Amino acid sequence: MIHFKLYNSVTDLPQTWDELSVDDVFLKTPFLKALELSSPSNISTYYLAVFSSESLVGIAIVQRVEMYLEDVFRRTSNKFFKRIGKRLISKIVKGNALIVGNLMHTGQHGLYYNSEDISQEVFLNTLSDGVNQLARQIKLNYGKTIRIIGFKDYFLDDPIHTCDNFFQKENLYKAQVQPNMIFRVSEAWTTSEDYIKAFNKKYRRRYKTARKKSVDIECKELQLETIELLSDELFQLYLYVSNKAGVNSFKLNKQHFYNLKFQLKEDFKVYGYFLNNELIGFYTFINNYNQLETYFLGYNPELQHQHQMYLNMLFDMASYGIDHNYKQVVFARTAMEIKSSIGAKPHQMYIYLKHTNSVIINTILRLVVKYANPVREWEERHPFQ
Repeated sequence: MIHFKLYNSVTDLPQTWDELSVDDVFLKTPFLKALELSSPSNISTYYLAVFSSESLVGIAIVQRVEMYLEDVFRRTSNKFFKRIGKRLISKIVKGNALIVGNLMHTGQHGLYYNSEDISQEVFLNTLSDGVNQLARQIKLNYGKTIRIIGFKDYFLDDPIHTCDNFFQKENLYKAQVQPNMIFRVSEAWTTSEDYIKAFNKKYRRRYKTARKKSVDIECKELQLETIELLSDELFQLYLYVSNKAGVNSFKLNKQHFYNLKFQLKEDFKVYGYFLNNELIGFYTFINNYNQLETYFLGYNPELQHQHQMYLNMLFDMASYGIDHNYKQVVFARTAMEIKSSIGAKPHQMYIYLKHTNSVIINTILRLVVKYANPVREWEERHPFQ
């Protein structure tokens, strides 16, 4: 008999949760514990387990997101039509959403099922039953109506796209979002020096220029005690970058990086950029089996151009991935052009979502998705010989 259980805390999860053969650190309890301890104030995470009789056969992460104008739109505009558009969008989006997945990171890090024990169709239908029950619980306990339900971030070849009947039945529509930029490590590169040598003349010159501009910057790994000591500085640098986004659905907790380092230990890395012993930038990444997942970063915007910090961070993360034998470095979405200039390639991604109100609202929701996460025109760079 197939059934599900909902959990509010990682401490309540069944012991077999981490025993499932899923190679994704974002679905494992250490990461989920860190997330639970330091989630953005408007995000609550729930955990759904699917059982066949008493055996755990599937899991899912469901996030309740409380979206309000000040959270979603960081930057205001003086242009009349943009202001009107934001007000319209805020009326459609404002309120509570349930998202199957992790809104804080690009990629399908929201579900897993054992295909030998349960079919995809049965798993998705059971998951949908769980999401609907969670929506009723939130209405009962908090008096809040779930306005949006979504499944996030699936590559074009993900088998979930074969379940047309499920998505039609649930009135969930498919939308393309910005691509995930992935850097694949060539088998010909045994060290990062091989990677640099593979650049054509133009991009090798660009690499050398970026490195010269950062010659006065010291880059060093930050350990747990230092992350705690510099938590305010790290958070402010993160905000400088995060606030540049026109649309954003959350703001990190100040202790997020500390809690991730505490829980993940060597699987979570923080590197700081120092100028005259002052922290002026940082980047983070997560060891996810054979993938290196880039995470949040930040920098002082007044020094960014002078020292080409962002470009140097991309080079540093790509080089780390090569030198530590990862198969690929996941650079996530945004800034596609500059990421392609260091060798990352775009991979299309899709989401499924619906508004719980009406077909008319769903039509408007399609426009909201295009505004909030448009598929932008950009020129892909080709840096290699």
